[in-house]
Amino acid sequence: MQHRRPDLAGPRAATGEPAQAPLQTGMSRRGWLRAGQSAAFGAVVLALTGCGFQLRREPALPFKRIALSGFGARSGQAAALRRAAGADAEFVSTPAQAEVVLVALAETRQRGIGSLTVAGQVRELRLVVTLRYRVLGSDGQEWLGPTVLSQSRDMTYNETDALAKELEEGQLVRDMEADIARQVVSQLSTLRRP
Repeated sequence: MQHRRPDLAGPRAATGEPAQAPLQTGMSRRGWLRAGQSAAFGAVVLALTGCGFQLRREPALPFKRIALSGFGARSGQAAALRRAAGADAEFVSTPAQAEVVLVALAETRQRGIGSLTVAGQVRELRLVVTLRYRVLGSDGQEWLGPTVLSQSRDMTYNETDALAKELEEGQLVRDMEADIARQVVSQLSTLRRP
């Protein structure tokens, strides 16, 4: 009596290819795969919403008209603040028109040597952006006392790539200003009239 292997049984036995079991339903393998992916995605979304996960949104400001005072004419930090405040905030030119006035007491950018090579050449630069500010109401009453926010980044430096490193430095400074601006807007969103 000869025993046949089950995977060689059927019409493909002569070619040596394994026979495939027919699918019991009308759905193809690709359909089953898509259904499984959809179910997994739905389970992830359900789990994230169940734990309170939300995409980051701009904080809602309790006031709409903001005046910036003490910033330089071409201040990158002032531009970053305007972007971070979002479309709902209106920046006005004079404190008399504003509900709240953001006063820049000091706005600094520093660039220093982070480390040197054995030969005494600069290997790393340290970049620091600092904003010292306070918040006043339109009547001049202080809503938030002098506050300092600072960001720093280290970057490698090579004299042969000076132009590329200058562009990288500019991007890092803009990123730090944007981080500070988001923190300022977050603080503004918690303020209430004293």
